[in-house]
Amino acid sequence: MTTVNSDVAADGAEDDSRPKADPRRWWVLALLSGLQFMILLDMTVVNVALPLVQDSLGFSEAGLTWVVNGYVLAAGGLLILGGRLADVFGRRRLLLTGVGIFAVSSAVCGAAVVPGMMVVGRFAQGAAEAIAAPASLGLIALLFTDPKERNKALGIWGGLVALGGTLGYIVSGVLTDLTSWRWLFYINLPVALAVLVAIPRMVTESRMEREKDQGLDIAGAVTSTAGLVAIVYGLLQAAEHPWESASVVLPLAGGIALLLATLIIERRAKNPLIPLDFFANRTRSVINGTSLFFMAAFISYTFILTLFEQHVLKYSPLETGLAYLPLGFGIGIGIGVGTALTPRVGVRAIVAAGFIGAGVGLLLTSMIDVDTDYVGGILPGMVVFGVCAGATMPAATSAALHQVTSQNSSLASGVQNTMQQIGGALGLAVLVPLAIRYTTSEIQDGVPVEVAVTSGYALAFRVGAALMIIGGVLIMALFERVDPELRDPTSEIVGQTR
Repeated sequence: MTTVNSDVAADGAEDDSRPKADPRRWWVLALLSGLQFMILLDMTVVNVALPLVQDSLGFSEAGLTWVVNGYVLAAGGLLILGGRLADVFGRRRLLLTGVGIFAVSSAVCGAAVVPGMMVVGRFAQGAAEAIAAPASLGLIALLFTDPKERNKALGIWGGLVALGGTLGYIVSGVLTDLTSWRWLFYINLPVALAVLVAIPRMVTESRMEREKDQGLDIAGAVTSTAGLVAIVYGLLQAAEHPWESASVVLPLAGGIALLLATLIIERRAKNPLIPLDFFANRTRSVINGTSLFFMAAFISYTFILTLFEQHVLKYSPLETGLAYLPLGFGIGIGIGVGTALTPRVGVRAIVAAGFIGAGVGLLLTSMIDVDTDYVGGILPGMVVFGVCAGATMPAATSAALHQVTSQNSSLASGVQNTMQQIGGALGLAVLVPLAIRYTTSEIQDGVPVEVAVTSGYALAFRVGAALMIIGGVLIMALFERVDPELRDPTSEIVGQTR
């Protein structure tokens, strides 16, 4: 067993106990970032193509929602479990398992001939993300032991993740216009194959230290996973049904009850699946909590803006996809700025400023009307939102790994990804119905349909802006102070490999 300590000595010199960094670490980062880019791309790439998928496979309106919801439900419910299993059984092993499942399920989706085949494939893709993504980020945290290098690595990782989520609209528009929607899934296969071939040759196995007789906390695994699945399902139902309906209340109440049961089980368990002291770190807890606000605003922004462009401005799918290019560029620029400034001004300042700036971008976007043009009405808010959101992402990932040891590195990633999935579902469950209800009220008052629809969208953007700004204020108030010499919240990661 090799122990790696990334702390820096008081006199500023590196700790002599730190071994030389693996020279292949940047190649590994490129592969893992490409993998995560592919996974996040696949979350959104299908959205623009849904009408074509419906016509091709004969989906009903209700059934079509599960092309998206199946993925979100599986990923959101299983990410924490996937992260913990990676810590226990080996991050490389779980990564390769997840990638293999993702490749097979992508092929199933691409070859689908009936609705059930597509839905099963999408559930499997979500489960594959839950297995692979936490293991992947856990490996990156352990490979980069130098704080400055790790900050750059997490910046690259966060950037490609963000671009994957954003460029899905562009890729979807291009591929569906020029080829077939089936290539939205087939393009995953070469990346998955490259990871499956290269990672076993470049990465050694790593896992947490366990006693020989240390068993798994099965009860905690069942209740935590079932609770998260129930909550995500309830939020997905809330996007289509009133909050007071049984289809929303029952799963949400059941999910909360199961998570409360998990707390009791984990407190009493000899070897808890999710140690409760993991959540005692204030910085990690705050960034994971505010991730709900960030993703609720981010996902609802792209979803509602797509509806506005297609339903009000009458953009084609290809035009809608290309309209997101500045958002992708803005996120890329923001990531570079955030990565460069974080060591100088600190994680708290960058994350808080990014949240608040993204809120300003949403406020600019909320000024839309039925005569809005792209350059004057959509682009300014999109650029501000993209740059500020991008600056937030690498620093937020660092905060989510604050003082994480090798015992919990993949668990930390699983928790962060879970909160992001739930945040996205929460945004679609709250902000989209809010826009629809406001639109209905305006139409009943005699407002023209397109004007009412635009007003509803603008209201949702303003609420998203408020969530971003509140998140930024909470971060400024509640983040722990980081050593000013290090400016790196992950500086206490301890890597153990064998």
